[in-house]
Amino acid sequence: MIKDIHTPEVTDIAIAVVREAGEEGDVWNVYLVNLKDVAIESVLVSSTGYGTVNDEPVKTSVLRHFLDRVGPMSFVKIEPIIEDVFVLNNEYWVSFYIDKVIHDKKFIFLPGTINEAFFTSVPIVFKKGVMIK
Repeated sequence: MIKDIHTPEVTDIAIAVVREAGEEGDVWNVYLVNLKDVAIESVLVSSTGYGTVNDEPVKTSVLRHFLDRVGPMSFVKIEPIIEDVFVLNNEYWVSFYIDKVIHDKKFIFLPGTINEAFFTSVPIVFKKGVMIK
């Protein structure tokens, strides 16, 4: 039965969107940040954007990224993100294993929240950005 399925709470994992200087100007990158003291393995990150623009429904493609292992207290760049999609909900669904137990959590950046007004210091990455834990 569904009540018998144990779903562990996901803590100490974050998704951060950071603006960085690139060769052709500023670029925005999405990072997965592992704040745990243990590695996470078989990490799958699924990203998509959805919402309404000019009263029309909009949905981006679903991108999937597989990472074999993300070490303890470390981070990895997932993908670049363009400012055009900041008006949408930007969803990152992260699934991973710790000690052969699957964990998953959905992180959603609401429209307008990827913005300098919401910048914070992103731990381990040591840059300013918007972060959801």
